Amino acid sequence: MAELSYRTALVTGASSGLGRGLALWFARRGVKVYAAARRLENLEALANEARAAGSHVEPVELDVADEEATLARIRELDTASGGLDLVIANAGFGKETSGKRINWETVKQTIDVNVTGAAATLCAVLPRMVERKRGHVVGVASMAAFRGFPRNAPYSASKAFLHTFLESLRVDLRGTGVHVTCIYPGYVKSEMTAPNKGPMPFLLETEEAVELMGRAIIRGEAQYAFPWQTASVLHLVKLLPNALFDRALGKRR
Repeated sequence: MAELSYRTALVTGASSGLGRGLALWFARRGVKVYAAARRLENLEALANEARAAGSHVEPVELDVADEEATLARIRELDTASGGLDLVIANAGFGKETSGKRINWETVKQTIDVNVTGAAATLCAVLPRMVERKRGHVVGVASMAAFRGFPRNAPYSASKAFLHTFLESLRVDLRGTGVHVTCIYPGYVKSEMTAPNKGPMPFLLETEEAVELMGRAIIRGEAQYAFPWQTASVLHLVKLLPNALFDRALGKRR
């Protein structure tokens, strides 16, 4: 498969972690990157780092939970840039909440960011990409999309939405010149995983994860799960009968 190339890209959730890493990764390869997030000071530091290396990152203050503002701002950027070639919906929120003491605020914020925000990001310029007969939309899901894990009902469900949403888009967009990719990271060192108290098998450094993701994107992979060790285990877990899954995961503390 020939590698895809881009002139312009938008990355959400770019103030830290995987989003920040992806913005720099593409900028270092000559792509003009619009780095979007709520924390403008972090984005300005990112832009300065890119500039010092001879790359171009433009900060974009954006809260994807505000879907109307997200749609409008991304369309403005699409017009100003002459057409976004790559849109990566990376912004995400994750916080544990047990079904026994479900916290509505956590559920709502997860849906606002991971479902509504991600969908708005991906849909903002998709019709324009189809008209141009070129473009690439990418969603950063999670291996949590494969089953409903304990204390993670909103998070697992939100990532399952992104998985199915992108799969349907991929089928619809076949032959249009617009590519669709869904990425499923395992555990990666980040602000989101820092509070985790439990085991995080096959934990990756951010830089290693970004390299794997960047290469999967430019290859135009339809779906990409990593690291392979975790992906292999999760594919088996998907096949477990509900009774066995419930019993095994119910024992997880």
